[in-house]
Amino acid sequence: MSFSLYEAVIPSMIQLLNAGQGWIEKAKASDIPEEKLAQASLIDDMAPFAQQVRWMVAHSVGAIEGVRAGIMEPDLGEPAQELEQMRLNLGAAENTLRAISKGEIDSFIGGTTVFKLASRNIELPFKSEDFLLSFSQPNFYFHTTTAYGILRKQGLDIGKLDYLGQLRMVQG
Repeated sequence: MSFSLYEAVIPSMIQLLNAGQGWIEKAKASDIPEEKLAQASLIDDMAPFAQQVRWMVAHSVGAIEGVRAGIMEPDLGEPAQELEQMRLNLGAAENTLRAISKGEIDSFIGGTTVFKLASRNIELPFKSEDFLLSFSQPNFYFHTTTAYGILRKQGLDIGKLDYLGQLRMVQG
């Protein structure tokens, strides 16, 4: 089997963006105050749940947009604070990824992408496939896991199967 950048990146992002929407649905149905969840973090010096969700979007569909443009400059504005808006943002990212063709993603191989964070004077050049596989994908998993962990820490009744979401199993 030949390497497919699409298969290495996109299906798992779609899976976890969809799962994240499920966690937020459970959070909305819980008695945990929305404001408390939005601002909750695992430790004081770590970004809160709302920001973790925003970075899930940034390191999924935002990463693909960055590769298309040859540069990813993350938006440093305030993240959505309302659970429904967070859910909608994850859903929009999922739908955008679903609409991208395998051919387009695979065509990124060999290109160049720069991650730029001007506020910290950071400019990191990558081959596009290395940007996705060694930078954005690990960041996506980190922020996804952190968002999930924050909800667990706040007492939301979610477990490992909620984290995993819809598995891609062989249909018999």
